[in-house]
Amino acid sequence: MQATTLPTRTADLFTQGLELQTGSALLRFGAARPRPADRIGWSGDGAVAWLDEPRGHLWSVGEPAAAAGLALCAAHQFPGTIEEFTGPQGTDILLGRHLPVTDPVPWIFRWTLDEPPLHPAEERVTELNAAHHGELLAFLGEHSPAHSTGPGSSDVSLWAGIRDAGGRLVACGAMSSLRDSGAPLMASVATDAALRGQGLGAALTSWLTRYAVRRYGFCTLWQLADNTPADRLYTRLGYRNEDPCVAARISSH
Repeated sequence: MQATTLPTRTADLFTQGLELQTGSALLRFGAARPRPADRIGWSGDGAVAWLDEPRGHLWSVGEPAAAAGLALCAAHQFPGTIEEFTGPQGTDILLGRHLPVTDPVPWIFRWTLDEPPLHPAEERVTELNAAHHGELLAFLGEHSPAHSTGPGSSDVSLWAGIRDAGGRLVACGAMSSLRDSGAPLMASVATDAALRGQGLGAALTSWLTRYAVRRYGFCTLWQLADNTPADRLYTRLGYRNEDPCVAARISSH
């Protein structure tokens, strides 16, 4: 495993053309171009990596061995700074030969450029605002405690929901954004546990996808690799499944 060490804060992530290759959508959509002045990046040997310094999160795309090499380089240059990383599948195993890597979780970065087929229940979806944040927080706490994005997050541009005939919230979801590029990212889609299987989540996901594609030209999301129902839904909505990733922590002990 080798890493090409370039001066930090100057590496251009787009010199190798990786963003045009299958499996590199996270670079294409997730990394701002042109390069932000404060972004720290590494590039070389068929991979690129960039650091979300406030979160201590390193992102990488490309060949797993090269991505692991860049992650190792980053960890040596910024000791104690990088607490977690996301990279191509297999990065965790290769990097784990050199650093204490823990809690690996396989993900798929999915994306679409197309509006999905119209779902009949999309007409029930309404936009929510700051006045509904308390309601959203309670709903997510009950029906999706591990939600990735919560009400009031600065990354969220829109919350949407579906209510039953009595006005009770039965499904919700957010249009968030990828931190470096600002690209649209669907997040925190949740359905009332007692009403799952009735198409509410599908309707909300379809509505949010349509909203993003019409406004931005595309939509992205993260899916747990072993979530079979979500996999079927996102495939039906037209989301590509070409970008398997792994996220893990780098232990300080």
